[in-house]
Amino acid sequence: MSDSAKARRIAVISMTISGVLAVMKITTGLLAGSTAVVADGIESAGDVVASGVVLFGLTMASRPADANHPYGHGRLETLSGFVVGMMLALAGAGIAMRSMQRVYEVHPAPQAYAAWALVISIVMKTALALWKFQFAKKTRSEGLRADAWNDAVDILSGTAALTALGLTLYEPARYLAADHFGGLAVGVIVIFLGLRVVRETSLQLMDTMPSERVMAQIREIAQSVPGAMGVEKCFARKTGLQYHVDLHLEVDPGLTVRQSHQIAHEVKQRLLEKLEWVADVLVHVEPHDGE
Repeated sequence: MSDSAKARRIAVISMTISGVLAVMKITTGLLAGSTAVVADGIESAGDVVASGVVLFGLTMASRPADANHPYGHGRLETLSGFVVGMMLALAGAGIAMRSMQRVYEVHPAPQAYAAWALVISIVMKTALALWKFQFAKKTRSEGLRADAWNDAVDILSGTAALTALGLTLYEPARYLAADHFGGLAVGVIVIFLGLRVVRETSLQLMDTMPSERVMAQIREIAQSVPGAMGVEKCFARKTGLQYHVDLHLEVDPGLTVRQSHQIAHEVKQRLLEKLEWVADVLVHVEPHDGE
């Protein structure tokens, strides 16, 4: 199974688990009278939509290059991560506003069993987040990384909601509003992590260069080919799960065009063989100046 297919499978599993948790938390929160639990359930419901967006992006990104998209459709995967970030920020704002509207309401204290829904959610989301982060690191998937941060939000928001609910249950007369402030904390956490995802994916969409370590790998492998005398310029941009590399290779100016072309071809092949995260390499031959 390809990395793209595995990523899509993870997204489907995530949608299913998030859907079940959302129904459980919203239902439990309403029956138990807990604003924090309901808020956390609404956030999980948003996870279903977010994972659906990621799944769409991964599916479209796996389509091969064509005449109108010579670099492939990988940017849709990054764009899906950007959309998830925007959804997180907006959902967080909605949760925070709704929670603050009920701060001064007088109502019975929530039931203690509401806490179990949060505990189950925290455990499940921790497992999902670790799984997604590990696979996103392996495949360099921005969409899946954004979805992993989405699960990390659930862990933080669930912990905040559980803490607030615990205070309310401990001393209802004094901390009745803590449950609502827990919902506010959930919303604020979601907003900040959503903005973080938006920033990271925006950098990818703007063709921000990868790290110096990544660029050093490309240069080192290119210069290891016999006949390659140096790398004048080297650029890389991410399109989905892989990078497209533009490289200016220096060779002996006394070589024929055919000989220079052969060295450039070997550099391209070696980069594709050694670096699985490189989709394609465009090599431009330059005369070495002798320095």
